Amino acid sequence: MGDTCTRGCRFCSVKTSKAPLPLDPNEPKNTSDAIAAWGLDYVVLTSVDRDDLPDGGSAHVAETVKHLKRNIPSLLVEVLSPDFRGNKDHVASVVNSGLDVFAHNIETVERLTPFVRDPRAKYRQTMEVHKYAKEINPTLVTKTSIMLGLGESDEEILQTMKG
Repeated sequence: MGDTCTRGCRFCSVKTSKAPLPLDPNEPKNTSDAIAAWGLDYVVLTSVDRDDLPDGGSAHVAETVKHLKRNIPSLLVEVLSPDFRGNKDHVASVVNSGLDVFAHNIETVERLTPFVRDPRAKYRQTMEVHKYAKEINPTLVTKTSIMLGLGESDEEILQTMKG
């Protein structure tokens, strides 16, 4: 979805803009062709947030997964997904795309979220995205990542891991 994010998380060095370039309509196919040429067994698709798009780019991500699965049926696909501002239809589009692993990072504990993440990336919203992904497909592997060393307590880490 390009190399420019519409958010500005304080830990991230990705370029930011309120109005990134339009999506490349050939990106899903081109991504699939490149990965096929590399001969991979497992791929992680990562993405910037695209709050400038009505669906946050969810259809674009889903189409990329579908191209990959058609082109390389044995490929395991993990998507490190944006939160799509918590929109359940947009999350469902990605979850139902045929991916093998749905990932969305919590990044930090709830208390530190306002200091680490962009204001549009809310702790509870991230938790709800994971909950909804599991409601849609209870057998889907879901995962998250958390950065440590930002001043969180052991209790806060455990609370985050328990969800």
